[in-house]
Amino acid sequence: MTTMTVVQCWDDGVNADLGVLEICRRHDAMATFNLNAGLHEPARKKSWVYKDTDVWRLGWDEMLEAYDGFAIANHSLTHPRLEQIPIEQAREEIRVGRERLQAFFQDEIRGFAYPFGSYSPEVMEVIRDCGHAYARTVKNVAQAMPPEDPMAFHPNCHFLAADFWERYEAARACGVFYFWGHSYEMVTDEMWATFDAQIARISADPTTRWANVQDLFPAGDS
Repeated sequence: MTTMTVVQCWDDGVNADLGVLEICRRHDAMATFNLNAGLHEPARKKSWVYKDTDVWRLGWDEMLEAYDGFAIANHSLTHPRLEQIPIEQAREEIRVGRERLQAFFQDEIRGFAYPFGSYSPEVMEVIRDCGHAYARTVKNVAQAMPPEDPMAFHPNCHFLAADFWERYEAARACGVFYFWGHSYEMVTDEMWATFDAQIARISADPTTRWANVQDLFPAGDS
């Protein structure tokens, strides 16, 4: 059977990412984390409350160690709806967000994830012009690869999708399965245990291999 490539990504750079990272390391899984460079402060700071759980955005003082060995992608500078602001402002959000992440992590940032999953043709072109190889939406598709346009790269599903495993099997037809989420959505021990089991099951599947999202778009193809 042909090996299927599995990729995952996580948005916003928050404290619950540490749980995802620990699980991924334990099961030798790869993942991409989409960060807003303009929203992180020197130290961790409480940012909002989700279902009675405090969400803390990670501080610059801990992110190098936290994300060591994992891929980083741009999620814009401050997480606006890019298609609803002037295009030059959107360009700054995209360009500066990428530049700051590259300077901090000392690595090329090739991926992008749309804040709120919203975009426009004009925004797509700006993201391409700013040097990104792909830009992820939140639209679910049966087959993620090849995308009609890498600047509107649709995943297969959210990690909490009720039909996650059905989509996983259906994705074998194109050879890539792509899921995404926010780590702060896991608010109970049961949800964390379920996620742990998800990653363990994928890692134990001899017909799959983990990759980073950017690996789907070799350098020079963008």
